[in-house]
Amino acid sequence: MEEFGRAAGAIRGPFCFADRGGTSRSETSLPGTSGVDFHFHIENKVPPIFSQREAMDLSSIEIFKAVASHCSVTKAAAAVGRAPSNVTTRIQQLEEDLAVALFSRDGKKMSLTREGSIFLSYATRLADLAEEARQAVRPLAVSGTLRVGTMESTAASRLPDVIRRFGSLWPDVSLQLTMGATRELMQSVLAEELDCALVARPPEASLDQARYGDLDLGRFDARRIYVEDLILVLPPKHPDVKAAADLRVGTLAVMEPGCTYRRMAEEWAQGVTPLRRLELASYHAILASIVAGNAFGAMPRSVFDLLRWPVDIVTAKIGAVETFLVHPKGERSDSFEAFHDVLIASRGRDGPSIPGG
Repeated sequence: MEEFGRAAGAIRGPFCFADRGGTSRSETSLPGTSGVDFHFHIENKVPPIFSQREAMDLSSIEIFKAVASHCSVTKAAAAVGRAPSNVTTRIQQLEEDLAVALFSRDGKKMSLTREGSIFLSYATRLADLAEEARQAVRPLAVSGTLRVGTMESTAASRLPDVIRRFGSLWPDVSLQLTMGATRELMQSVLAEELDCALVARPPEASLDQARYGDLDLGRFDARRIYVEDLILVLPPKHPDVKAAADLRVGTLAVMEPGCTYRRMAEEWAQGVTPLRRLELASYHAILASIVAGNAFGAMPRSVFDLLRWPVDIVTAKIGAVETFLVHPKGERSDSFEAFHDVLIASRGRDGPSIPGG
């Protein structure tokens, strides 16, 4: 034993250490008795400082905030313009990266865990700081007037928070809002009466096609901002509807001609003969007519959720619709870019997730 202790004290290197994770090996020898050397392999396992896949980027932060806000992967995916499978994957990567569960799952409903609530406060600060950094590197003298066209539903369900945020970041820019239907707004953009407009179209319709009705789409640049469901809204106690033949009312309550949602509803109800139309000036008026049993209608889910009508109303999904920010091709100002950035940042914030028009 005494001899072994002296030998142990004579252990010699070299030793090698890993500094970024993984396993390092070194060989050392111990002089033994009778001329025999004992050789040892020493493994040094060091936990990695950084994961090989950096999950915590700004887009993951935006996705996390959207899921936290909407408590649903499907609604969050619509809010940030991604596929639900992509949202699920990004959340799983975040949880793996942080080694904690950020959400409790109950079927399709998700709620923040204690760790998730703590992380949300940091995620919000990170997103706000990133937005401030983007604005800080823009020219300091952004000012003047930005003329924005918008659908009524967008103005009601999304723009209040956008306008507040934009005003705090760019107090020298005056926003002028004009409400109208998609076709009317796009005509105003081409006529240089508006700098840009938020308009709607069905996702299956290509913005690269030669014409959109009588509008030449080649003269526009378009940036997708939101994706959402267009829902069919039916009177209380109306039987469930899977096709137009299931309708028990023959009047469609709609907004003015040129509205994308009106066109989608009319196409869906082609089998109804005759199809009468009741033109109204607001979604409140449309919903009131539906509740009275006089008509059926169509509106973005965000608008329906915003109205919070205290009656059990029957709904069904017609299809998806996208909202784009359009402007004349090749023409964009610093104030336009700043407005676009605030719109994009708003997608992960609290509040109704999807505007429409």
